Amino acid sequence: MRPISRTAKIAFFVTLGVCIAAAAAILSTSWIILNWREIAPLILGVIFFGFIIAGVILNTIFLVREVRRNEQQDSFLNAVTHELKTPITSIRLYLETLQKREVDEGQRREFYQVMLDDTQRLMGTVEGVLRAARITQKNAVLSRSAVTVAALINEAIDWARSRYHLAPDTLDWAPEGQPNDQLSVMGDREELFTALSNVFDNAVKYSPKPPNIRISVVTPDLEHVEIRVRDNGIGIPSSELKRVFKRFYRALSPHTSQVKGSGLGLFLVRAIARRHGGDAYAESEGLGRGTTVTIELPRNSQ
Repeated sequence: MRPISRTAKIAFFVTLGVCIAAAAAILSTSWIILNWREIAPLILGVIFFGFIIAGVILNTIFLVREVRRNEQQDSFLNAVTHELKTPITSIRLYLETLQKREVDEGQRREFYQVMLDDTQRLMGTVEGVLRAARITQKNAVLSRSAVTVAALINEAIDWARSRYHLAPDTLDWAPEGQPNDQLSVMGDREELFTALSNVFDNAVKYSPKPPNIRISVVTPDLEHVEIRVRDNGIGIPSSELKRVFKRFYRALSPHTSQVKGSGLGLFLVRAIARRHGGDAYAESEGLGRGTTVTIELPRNSQ
């Protein structure tokens, strides 16, 4: 039996809620017409039917949210299961090969490197899930200190180049995009580095080989700093620009089906930015036309 899609479920609950609310409204109107001369029954009837309509509307909103939350959880479980199972299967395969066959030293070193990469991928997935849980806690403590923007971005650039073996010209500052060394923000350096590295990670994964990624920093006013990361990747449809920041959300298309990930990257970017009193958003002219992700942070005035 074919499973019911999320859109169909939401449409069903919304339609049912509208029908029940409409029926309650009709009954309320009929009650008013029949009892318009009797004040007490009229007032009690209006209040009673008002509660019914409000309850139906609230219940419909709750059901729709639950459907969306369950869909997000399913997407998360599928993504995380794949992210955990794939490297574990790979590591096991290489270990079985080393155990059962004689391989030369060159192959042995190659196998070790692949297993180390898969182990790093496993650690990244686990750390991403734990970090998302920690950041979203209401009582999570935020350690603040002055963080130099240029130094932070340079560190993230070096990390991305090293991880993906990128040439310097594929991931670099835009012309006149590098800020002065005095520009800083107040925040947790580790969290801000995580946000930047997630943006770079997405930019590389969703861009052609080799990518063309440019970073710029602008100060739109005396109180804010904007870090903009522009890529030449597959782009994002306008209807998806807000959804890509939702937890566990991954846009499904032929262009993204082969990209590895758990759907937590951009969620963490926005969560971290908002924890620091800023925000994050994406801009794109459409599929195949690249994406610009902007992290906005309060400027350090000290």
